Amino acid sequence: MSTVTAGTWPLIHAERAALVADLSDLPDADWARPSLCTDWTIEETVAHLVAGASIGPLRWLRSVLGARGNFDRHNARRLAEHRGRTPGETLARFRSVVGSTTCPPGPVEMWLGEIVVHGADVRRPLGLAHASPTSTLTPLAAFFARQNSTVRSRTNAAALRLVADDGPFAAGSEDDPLVTGPTLALVMAMAGRAVFCDDLSGPGVATLRSRCAAAAA
Repeated sequence: MSTVTAGTWPLIHAERAALVADLSDLPDADWARPSLCTDWTIEETVAHLVAGASIGPLRWLRSVLGARGNFDRHNARRLAEHRGRTPGETLARFRSVVGSTTCPPGPVEMWLGEIVVHGADVRRPLGLAHASPTSTLTPLAAFFARQNSTVRSRTNAAALRLVADDGPFAAGSEDDPLVTGPTLALVMAMAGRAVFCDDLSGPGVATLRSRCAAAAA
């Protein structure tokens, strides 16, 4: 196991455990509220996280092939498979995979992005505060800025100067339009969540917001 992989899994596990704790007392009605992830409720987003921590590369490939390369269909099938009969059962299933290192193919940073982004997708509509450590968010922000993965983060960040005001993350050229704010807001905006642009400032925010809107259309 590489140093990056070995160092990243504990961050993923900590973020999962924090989300489980935040959702432990959530009323059943709130599980049906929309998340920031398009077309998914809070419960469906959590079920998606369960699926991601339960499916290894070969099973993932078989699922994608079974869906004829349609990732929306693939995700919907796996979400339905891992969603519980009740919100409490879905949460119990998520709790059971907190320490899992099972994942689909791809860099481990993708799965850190999965829990950080979907965790915020869930918390923001519910008004739940969570402060991920800067040591977790900084490497994720750097990963998002340099490549597209499950989200078109590099495309959204292109030709912008992104600078965190709560940590060391910075990306882009000094000559690019500036976007500054909390590292989490920069991560979420790169992930296409336009509402997090409200937490950012600088002349590049309008461009970033328009890219988020285009990605959601």
